[in-house]
Amino acid sequence: MFGRRKKNEAPETSVRASDLADEATADGTTAQEDDAEPQRVSLPPAPRPDGPWDVSEVREPGEGRVDLGGLFVPGVEGMELRVEVAGDAIVAATVVLQDSAVQLQAFAAPKNEGIWNEVREEIGVGITQQGGVVDEVDGPLGWELRAQVPVQLPDGTNGVQVVRFVGVDGPRWFLRGVISGQGAVQPQAAGVLEQIFRDTVVVRGEAPMAPRDPIVLKLPEDAQMVPDGVQQDRSESRFGGGVERLERGPEITEIR
Repeated sequence: MFGRRKKNEAPETSVRASDLADEATADGTTAQEDDAEPQRVSLPPAPRPDGPWDVSEVREPGEGRVDLGGLFVPGVEGMELRVEVAGDAIVAATVVLQDSAVQLQAFAAPKNEGIWNEVREEIGVGITQQGGVVDEVDGPLGWELRAQVPVQLPDGTNGVQVVRFVGVDGPRWFLRGVISGQGAVQPQAAGVLEQIFRDTVVVRGEAPMAPRDPIVLKLPEDAQMVPDGVQQDRSESRFGGGVERLERGPEITEIR
């Protein structure tokens, strides 16, 4: 079941009728009545002391990272890097480490307002409508969703996939991560993926973009597209054998 919870939420307390009378306004309404229709409050992006980073905050964004245009993705030993394509545009990158993966996707956002609270709620509602289970928790990367998403297994039977949706608001951008595999269920397997998310650098650019438009990525100049199932020699890279394949991978789309 999906439910919004606030950090350090105080327990509810009863209110006496005399207290309500004392709070009556000059025109006869009460504070309780004034709060009957809460207004949505626009909150600025929260501080990011540990990342992810805006390109303006990093002196050498390409040092130790793969340049994908809109994202600089950290390179770690033993990883595979896949890209997700929508039409003719590359819109996401997935880092695969053994039995775990994290998909990274950046979006444009309003200048003075974060969107992760809204996006998180929309994802949760979409999953529960499909029969899934969602829990909202305050995790290592801030507020996140831990979800059991209904899927069809290779043998045709129905099952669930456990995933974590994480997100951080930046200056005019929003970075979402989807952690799957062992990293979604075992904390010890998630540490490297969480650090990759934190150390990612976002390049929003100055061009006008509507909120939630994906920030388009590009392939590195020396990248080679390798179809699924094709083996290749794993030569040493500048990450100590890290980026072994750069390929188009399966898309993990946002559920609305």
